[in-house]
Amino acid sequence: MIHRKLSIVAAIGLIAVAVPGASPAHADETAPEPPVVELVLDVSGSMKADDIDGETRMTVAKRAFNEVVDALPETTQLGIRVLGATYGGDNKKLGCKDTQQIVAVGPVNRVAAKNAIATLKPTGFTPIGLSLREAAKDLDGAGAARRIVLITDGEDTCTPPDPCDVARELAAQGTDLVVDTLGLAPDEKTRKQLVCISQATGGTYAAAQSEEELTDRIKQLVDRAAQPPPVTPAVVEGARDCETAPLLAAGVYTDRELIGEHRFYRVSVRDGDELRASVSIALDRPLNRDYGVLVKAATVDGRELVRGVDAGSGRADVISAGLRWSGDEEPALSATSDICLIVSNSFASATAAGAPGMPVELTIGLVAASQAPDAPGLGSGFLLLFVLVIAGLIAGVLAGWLTRWWVAKWKEN
Repeated sequence: MIHRKLSIVAAIGLIAVAVPGASPAHADETAPEPPVVELVLDVSGSMKADDIDGETRMTVAKRAFNEVVDALPETTQLGIRVLGATYGGDNKKLGCKDTQQIVAVGPVNRVAAKNAIATLKPTGFTPIGLSLREAAKDLDGAGAARRIVLITDGEDTCTPPDPCDVARELAAQGTDLVVDTLGLAPDEKTRKQLVCISQATGGTYAAAQSEEELTDRIKQLVDRAAQPPPVTPAVVEGARDCETAPLLAAGVYTDRELIGEHRFYRVSVRDGDELRASVSIALDRPLNRDYGVLVKAATVDGRELVRGVDAGSGRADVISAGLRWSGDEEPALSATSDICLIVSNSFASATAAGAPGMPVELTIGLVAASQAPDAPGLGSGFLLLFVLVIAGLIAGVLAGWLTRWWVAKWKEN
């Protein structure tokens, strides 16, 4: 999945087993399962601060939660997890394990949810990374489209694990888990961390400085969680060479690519068809400047057919490249040929950036070949000679007339 911030193209293909000569499989058209959402609320000691409309952050957050619970549709699958809610001591090792699910994921129970929220008091540390991991476990198997909404007023005080690394790990496990983040009166360090978490999973970031803003933001995030994605890309694992690459049908796929890596995929293109392929890579971590993405089509024996390149030199959320190729351009190929798609990148990072790799979305289309119209021309043979003769005569007459006029004028003067 990617980011979003990424446009998902509707398609019907699915991945085939990576066996040479295998036929690509297609997805069964089944209705998507209803999505579920878990709210993760920071109840650490910093929530005692009374800088939101003259009241404590915790008081304002509770009222906003109650309004949201009252507005939820009956069919909502909702869970609530808290962090920093029970341990008030100074032992960081204990405080950084302080996260609990106070409402299990299921059909919304307004009374139980509001009662659980009412008992919360700002207490301890802020183990965001651990809480995200546990929230993902809470949602495991709960639905096809899962969403975590993290609400906090500060950055993680318990690293490791780093929340950004945890978000990347969760994103690498599949395409159906998104983390949205909401900062309560956040400072710049908190904002950067929350943006990093949301970007890594294709989620969104928002900030709230008042109770009204907080209520509106939470409602927006919960409403968004109730909308399943139009297409769930099929998970595929590219190979290190074309011979062992998975055979793909037309469709949308998701993969992970390490910095500086090459990924290989195969597509069967029939005579008279046109291959259209695009790749988008979400930049879920800081990168050095001057980077690029390359997608190439080649024969199985490595002869390049066409390539598409895109490059970036500054901050961007997504970088993409695409190509088009028709079998008519290579008459020597058989009626149905396996074409190799190679996705490469020229990313570099100032920090250690290993697994998981960058999220990749690959879109493959196969359509009837569209012939480019012939460029307009003057013709050939006798027709061309005739046109040139006429043009020469006209030019000669005009040149002679202008010369005589100039000479006559010169004699008069």
